[in-house]
Amino acid sequence: MTHLKEGDKAPNFSGINQNNETISLSDYKGKKLILYFYPKDNTPGCTTQACNLRDNYKTMKKQGYEILGVSPDSAKKHTNFITKFDLPFDLLADTELETIKAYGIWGPKKFMGREFDGVHRTTFVIDEEGKIEEIIAKVKTKEHAAQILT
Repeated sequence: MTHLKEGDKAPNFSGINQNNETISLSDYKGKKLILYFYPKDNTPGCTTQACNLRDNYKTMKKQGYEILGVSPDSAKKHTNFITKFDLPFDLLADTELETIKAYGIWGPKKFMGREFDGVHRTTFVIDEEGKIEEIIAKVKTKEHAAQILT
């Protein structure tokens, strides 16, 4: 779905996290970033994915990765989601869809026979220089960390 490809410079972004702090791509310069986009807090697939990343967080940190989740939910919803599932990483509130559209993952979806526009679950692995190292478009929510670490 995305127009981006591996080797491209990651589009810059800036937004508010669950603590109403501004987070930008530049905050991760010199670090490897797992930037994962998901449709909605507290839904089965999104919860499974977030908890899988949480459960593998220490391993990913040891390998030099930072994790940032992005969805159209508000900072308040993100705070509740983080608290409920004890997530150790930030979530970006992209209520205006600026970051989501910059990464090209907003578009038509089908769910239970209904068609609508939404976020296509996608993960971008960004290197220390801000280049896209890998794009995971077919995310397996139960084993997402393994997809990233292989």
